[in-house]
Amino acid sequence: MIRIALLFTAFAIVAGASLSPAAAEDKTITVFAAASMKNALDEVDAAYTARTGVKFSVSYAASSVLAKQIEQGAPADVFVSADTDWMDYATARKTINESTRVNLLGNSIVLIAPKDSKLGNVPIAQGFDLAKLAGDGRIATGDVKSVPVGKYARAALEKLGAWQAAEPKFAMAESVRAALTLVARGEANLGIVYSTDAKVEPGVKIVGTFPADSHPAIIYPVAATTTAKGETNDYLAFLRSTAAKTILEKYGFKFLISPST
Repeated sequence: MIRIALLFTAFAIVAGASLSPAAAEDKTITVFAAASMKNALDEVDAAYTARTGVKFSVSYAASSVLAKQIEQGAPADVFVSADTDWMDYATARKTINESTRVNLLGNSIVLIAPKDSKLGNVPIAQGFDLAKLAGDGRIATGDVKSVPVGKYARAALEKLGAWQAAEPKFAMAESVRAALTLVARGEANLGIVYSTDAKVEPGVKIVGTFPADSHPAIIYPVAATTTAKGETNDYLAFLRSTAAKTILEKYGFKFLISPST
Protein backbone atom coordinates (compact mmCIF):
# COMPACT_ATOMS: atom_id res chain seq x y z
CA MET A 1 0.00 0.00 0.00
CA ILE A 2 2.85 2.36 0.92
CA ARG A 3 4.61 1.54 -2.37
CA ILE A 4 1.43 2.34 -4.34
CA ALA A 5 1.02 5.63 -2.46
CA LEU A 6 4.61 6.60 -3.22
CA LEU A 7 4.17 5.76 -6.88
CA PHE A 8 0.97 7.83 -7.04
CA THR A 9 2.76 10.78 -5.38
CA ALA A 10 5.67 10.53 -7.80
CA PHE A 11 3.29 10.42 -10.76
CA ALA A 12 1.44 13.48 -9.45
CA ILE A 13 4.69 15.43 -9.12
CA VAL A 14 5.83 14.53 -12.65
CA ALA A 15 2.40 15.30 -14.10
CA GLY A 16 2.29 18.60 -12.28
CA ALA A 17 5.75 19.54 -13.54
CA SER A 18 4.78 18.70 -17.10
CA LEU A 19 1.56 20.73 -16.91
CA SER A 20 2.92 23.83 -15.23
CA PRO A 21 4.61 25.33 -18.33
CA ALA A 22 1.36 24.95 -20.27
CA ALA A 23 -0.58 26.47 -17.41
CA ALA A 24 1.83 29.41 -17.35
CA GLU A 25 1.47 29.80 -21.10
CA ASP A 26 -2.33 29.83 -20.77
CA LYS A 27 -2.01 32.89 -18.54
CA THR A 28 -0.30 34.91 -21.28
CA ILE A 29 -2.35 36.84 -23.84
CA THR A 30 -0.67 37.65 -27.15
CA VAL A 31 -1.69 41.02 -28.58
CA PHE A 32 -0.90 42.36 -32.04
CA ALA A 33 -1.47 46.13 -31.89
CA ALA A 34 -0.94 49.18 -34.07
CA ALA A 35 2.36 50.90 -33.30
CA SER A 36 0.62 54.08 -32.17
CA MET A 37 -0.96 52.15 -29.29
CA LYS A 38 2.28 51.27 -27.53
CA ASN A 39 2.50 53.69 -24.60
CA ALA A 40 -1.21 53.66 -23.80
CA LEU A 41 -1.73 49.92 -24.26
CA ASP A 42 1.36 49.06 -22.21
CA GLU A 43 -0.23 50.91 -19.29
CA VAL A 44 -3.64 49.32 -19.85
CA ASP A 45 -2.04 45.86 -19.93
CA ALA A 46 -0.07 46.56 -16.76
CA ALA A 47 -3.32 47.50 -15.01
CA TYR A 48 -4.96 44.29 -16.22
CA THR A 49 -2.00 42.19 -15.06
CA ALA A 50 -2.16 43.83 -11.63
CA ARG A 51 -5.83 42.83 -11.38
CA THR A 52 -5.67 39.31 -12.78
CA GLY A 53 -2.08 38.06 -12.89
CA VAL A 54 -2.44 37.47 -16.62
CA LYS A 55 0.67 38.54 -18.53
CA PHE A 56 1.08 39.84 -22.07
CA SER A 57 3.20 39.30 -25.12
CA VAL A 58 2.66 42.32 -27.37
CA SER A 59 3.85 42.96 -30.92
CA TYR A 60 3.60 46.56 -32.11
CA ALA A 61 3.86 47.34 -35.81
CA ALA A 62 1.90 48.80 -38.70
CA SER A 63 -1.62 47.37 -38.86
CA SER A 64 -0.93 46.13 -42.39
CA VAL A 65 2.04 44.07 -41.22
CA LEU A 66 0.16 42.61 -38.27
CA ALA A 67 -2.93 41.66 -40.29
CA LYS A 68 -0.76 39.79 -42.78
CA GLN A 69 1.21 38.04 -40.03
CA ILE A 70 -2.03 36.83 -38.48
CA GLU A 71 -3.15 35.63 -41.92
CA GLN A 72 0.09 33.66 -42.23
CA GLY A 73 -0.56 31.90 -38.94
CA ALA A 74 1.28 34.02 -36.38
CA PRO A 75 -0.08 33.15 -32.92
CA ALA A 76 -2.16 36.09 -31.70
CA ASP A 77 -5.17 36.34 -29.41
CA VAL A 78 -6.09 39.98 -30.04
CA PHE A 79 -5.71 42.35 -33.00
CA VAL A 80 -5.89 46.13 -32.54
CA SER A 81 -5.84 47.96 -35.87
CA ALA A 82 -5.40 51.69 -36.52
CA ASP A 83 -8.02 51.60 -39.24
CA THR A 84 -11.08 49.63 -40.23
CA ASP A 85 -9.60 48.56 -43.58
CA TRP A 86 -7.05 46.17 -42.07
CA MET A 87 -9.56 44.77 -39.60
CA ASP A 88 -11.88 44.20 -42.58
CA TYR A 89 -8.98 42.46 -44.33
CA ALA A 90 -8.50 40.11 -41.37
CA THR A 91 -12.22 39.49 -41.06
CA ALA A 92 -12.52 38.63 -44.75
CA ARG A 93 -9.79 36.04 -44.33
CA LYS A 94 -11.61 34.55 -41.35
CA THR A 95 -8.72 35.11 -38.94
CA ILE A 96 -10.84 37.37 -36.72
CA ASN A 97 -13.85 36.45 -34.59
CA GLU A 98 -16.19 39.06 -36.00
CA SER A 99 -18.64 38.83 -33.11
CA THR A 100 -15.98 40.27 -30.76
CA ARG A 101 -15.14 43.25 -32.97
CA VAL A 102 -15.59 46.72 -31.45
CA ASN A 103 -14.69 50.14 -32.86
CA LEU A 104 -12.99 51.21 -29.66
CA LEU A 105 -10.97 54.38 -30.20
CA GLY A 106 -10.64 57.52 -32.27
CA ASN A 107 -7.64 59.73 -32.99
CA SER A 108 -6.54 62.72 -35.06
CA ILE A 109 -3.58 63.45 -37.34
CA VAL A 110 -1.23 66.38 -36.85
CA LEU A 111 1.69 68.07 -38.55
CA ILE A 112 4.86 67.90 -36.46
CA ALA A 113 8.34 69.39 -36.60
CA PRO A 114 11.50 68.83 -34.54
CA LYS A 115 11.18 70.52 -31.14
CA ASP A 116 13.82 73.15 -32.01
CA SER A 117 12.22 74.03 -35.36
CA LYS A 118 11.53 77.72 -35.94
CA LEU A 119 8.23 76.85 -37.57
CA GLY A 120 5.26 78.22 -35.65
CA ASN A 121 1.57 77.46 -35.83
CA VAL A 122 0.47 76.35 -39.30
CA PRO A 123 -3.17 76.88 -40.31
CA ILE A 124 -4.09 73.70 -42.17
CA ALA A 125 -6.87 74.44 -44.63
CA GLN A 126 -7.70 74.23 -48.32
CA GLY A 127 -4.70 75.22 -50.43
CA PHE A 128 -2.03 75.22 -47.69
CA ASP A 129 1.44 74.72 -49.16
CA LEU A 130 3.05 71.77 -47.39
CA ALA A 131 5.80 71.45 -49.99
CA LYS A 132 6.91 75.03 -49.35
CA LEU A 133 6.84 74.51 -45.58
CA ALA A 134 9.16 71.52 -45.91
CA GLY A 135 11.74 73.53 -47.84
CA ASP A 136 14.64 71.33 -48.88
CA GLY A 137 13.80 68.75 -46.20
CA ARG A 138 11.71 65.62 -46.11
CA ILE A 139 8.20 64.98 -44.81
CA ALA A 140 7.81 61.75 -42.85
CA THR A 141 4.70 59.61 -42.48
CA GLY A 142 3.72 55.98 -42.83
CA ASP A 143 3.69 54.33 -46.23
CA VAL A 144 0.66 55.92 -47.90
CA LYS A 145 -0.20 52.67 -49.70
CA SER A 146 -0.53 50.48 -46.63
CA VAL A 147 0.19 52.08 -43.24
CA PRO A 148 -2.99 53.64 -41.82
CA VAL A 149 -1.46 56.98 -40.79
CA GLY A 150 -0.02 57.36 -44.28
CA LYS A 151 -3.36 56.56 -45.86
CA TYR A 152 -5.08 59.15 -43.68
CA ALA A 153 -2.34 61.69 -44.46
CA ARG A 154 -2.61 61.24 -48.20
CA ALA A 155 -6.41 61.45 -48.11
CA ALA A 156 -6.22 64.73 -46.19
CA LEU A 157 -3.57 66.25 -48.45
CA GLU A 158 -5.46 65.27 -51.58
CA LYS A 159 -8.62 66.86 -50.27
CA LEU A 160 -6.75 70.03 -49.27
CA GLY A 161 -4.96 70.25 -52.61
CA ALA A 162 -1.48 69.81 -51.15
CA TRP A 163 -0.58 66.25 -52.16
CA GLN A 164 0.73 66.64 -55.70
CA ALA A 165 3.39 69.22 -54.86
CA ALA A 166 4.40 67.58 -51.60
CA GLU A 167 4.50 63.93 -52.72
CA PRO A 168 8.15 63.98 -53.97
CA LYS A 169 9.31 65.16 -50.54
CA PHE A 170 7.75 62.32 -48.59
CA ALA A 171 9.82 59.77 -46.69
CA MET A 172 7.61 56.71 -46.34
CA ALA A 173 8.18 54.90 -43.05
CA GLU A 174 7.22 51.35 -42.07
CA SER A 175 5.07 52.59 -39.17
CA VAL A 176 3.89 55.78 -37.54
CA ARG A 177 6.49 55.39 -34.79
CA ALA A 178 9.26 55.13 -37.38
CA ALA A 179 8.01 58.37 -38.96
CA LEU A 180 7.91 60.00 -35.53
CA THR A 181 11.53 59.01 -34.91
CA LEU A 182 12.68 60.53 -38.22
CA VAL A 183 11.29 63.90 -37.17
CA ALA A 184 12.53 63.67 -33.57
CA ARG A 185 16.06 63.01 -34.87
CA GLY A 186 15.86 65.92 -37.32
CA GLU A 187 16.10 63.59 -40.30
CA ALA A 188 12.83 65.02 -41.61
CA ASN A 189 11.74 68.65 -41.39
CA LEU A 190 8.10 67.72 -40.96
CA GLY A 191 5.95 64.70 -40.26
CA ILE A 192 2.34 63.64 -40.22
CA VAL A 193 1.50 61.38 -37.29
CA TYR A 194 -1.32 60.81 -34.83
CA SER A 195 -1.75 63.41 -32.12
CA THR A 196 -1.24 60.64 -29.55
CA ASP A 197 2.22 59.89 -30.95
CA ALA A 198 3.28 63.53 -30.84
CA LYS A 199 2.15 63.69 -27.23
CA VAL A 200 4.57 60.99 -26.04
CA GLU A 201 7.64 62.14 -28.02
CA PRO A 202 9.50 65.08 -26.42
CA GLY A 203 11.67 65.49 -29.52
CA VAL A 204 8.83 66.93 -31.61
CA LYS A 205 6.20 69.65 -31.45
CA ILE A 206 2.79 69.92 -33.05
CA VAL A 207 2.61 72.79 -35.53
CA GLY A 208 -0.82 72.07 -37.00
CA THR A 209 -3.86 69.80 -36.80
CA PHE A 210 -5.64 68.42 -39.84
CA PRO A 211 -9.38 69.13 -39.99
CA ALA A 212 -11.39 66.05 -39.08
CA ASP A 213 -13.41 66.35 -42.28
CA SER A 214 -10.29 66.27 -44.49
CA HIS A 215 -9.84 62.51 -44.15
CA PRO A 216 -11.84 59.38 -43.26
CA ALA A 217 -12.66 59.03 -39.58
CA ILE A 218 -9.73 57.57 -37.67
CA ILE A 219 -11.07 54.46 -35.96
CA TYR A 220 -9.23 51.76 -34.00
CA PRO A 221 -11.18 48.48 -34.02
CA VAL A 222 -10.23 45.65 -31.67
CA ALA A 223 -11.18 41.98 -31.89
CA ALA A 224 -10.20 38.49 -30.80
CA THR A 225 -8.67 36.17 -33.34
CA THR A 226 -10.32 32.89 -34.24
CA THR A 227 -7.60 31.06 -32.28
CA ALA A 228 -7.80 33.23 -29.16
CA LYS A 229 -7.38 31.72 -25.70
CA GLY A 230 -10.29 31.63 -23.25
CA GLU A 231 -8.87 34.52 -21.20
CA THR A 232 -9.19 36.84 -24.17
CA ASN A 233 -12.88 37.66 -23.72
CA ASP A 234 -12.29 38.97 -20.21
CA TYR A 235 -9.41 41.12 -21.48
CA LEU A 236 -11.57 42.55 -24.27
CA ALA A 237 -14.18 43.40 -21.64
CA PHE A 238 -11.48 45.23 -19.68
CA LEU A 239 -10.55 47.26 -22.77
CA ARG A 240 -14.15 48.48 -22.82
CA SER A 241 -14.13 49.39 -19.12
CA THR A 242 -14.01 52.73 -17.33
CA ALA A 243 -10.54 51.88 -16.01
CA ALA A 244 -9.17 51.38 -19.53
CA LYS A 245 -11.02 54.47 -20.79
CA THR A 246 -9.30 56.63 -18.17
CA ILE A 247 -5.87 55.42 -19.26
CA LEU A 248 -6.51 55.65 -22.98
CA GLU A 249 -7.97 59.14 -22.77
CA LYS A 250 -4.96 60.27 -20.75
CA TYR A 251 -2.85 59.51 -23.83
CA GLY A 252 -5.19 61.48 -26.07
CA PHE A 253 -7.31 58.73 -27.59
CA LYS A 254 -11.05 59.28 -27.98
CA PHE A 255 -13.18 56.52 -26.49
CA LEU A 256 -15.88 55.72 -29.05
CA ILE A 257 -18.16 53.55 -26.93
CA SER A 258 -19.89 53.79 -23.56
CA PRO A 259 -17.64 52.04 -21.01
CA SER A 260 -19.02 48.74 -19.78
CA THR A 261 -18.16 49.14 -16.08
